Amino acid sequence: MITRDELTGYLHELLDVDGFQDGCPNGLQVEGTGEIRCLVSGVTANLPLIEAAVELGADALLVHHGYFWKGEEPVVVGMKQRRLKRLLVNDINLLAYHLPLDAHPVHGNNARLASLLEFLPEGTFGGSPAIGLWGRLPATMDARGLSDWIAERLGRAPLVIPAGPSRIETVAWCSGAAQSYLVEAVQMGMDVFITGEVSEPAVHVAREYGIHLFAAGHHATERYGVMALGEHLAERFALQHHFIDIDSPL
Repeated sequence: MITRDELTGYLHELLDVDGFQDGCPNGLQVEGTGEIRCLVSGVTANLPLIEAAVELGADALLVHHGYFWKGEEPVVVGMKQRRLKRLLVNDINLLAYHLPLDAHPVHGNNARLASLLEFLPEGTFGGSPAIGLWGRLPATMDARGLSDWIAERLGRAPLVIPAGPSRIETVAWCSGAAQSYLVEAVQMGMDVFITGEVSEPAVHVAREYGIHLFAAGHHATERYGVMALGEHLAERFALQHHFIDIDSPL
């Protein structure tokens, strides 16, 4: 067991929350019970995930995608009302970490992707602080081979824009919707850039600059950070932990 304040304080320091300017609040977004014994983690705080947390008797829900984004309607009606009501009625804390979880060198989305895909990181890029990683593949591949490699490990075939060299060795990756870092990957001389989802203009950027572009799934590339963080907290503080995967095709 750990108190809510002890847990949020620990996560604040571990994830260096103060080092990031983000589009949402990082940390405690909805206050629940003061003592935490059971933690549920998942990618997005949607209603099915909340219902799973209720069923498991969770005291806290840990997610990557929480609420209260810049530009979000401030009124509590409809979907937002239903989500918040289920959390509040059941006294469940909602903890959400966005960019800090992307960037963490051990438990972060991009660090966990590197481990899962056996990439060999050599540096960081993308934003300030940087949240993406770059490095090398475990072996030289072509675009089809890399696509198969990713599909086998993520359980989802990536969308591939094959516009780069026939032999791929260098790679930059950033989970989620990080197509804005594509040109930076080009400037670093990468053979391929991997993210979760891409916009229509990114396709033409990749083709005209001659770099492979892989969209491996926003959800699929961001499962592993929150899962790893939940497992770390469970081990450190002797908590029950359940990772719930509410799948998304995007």
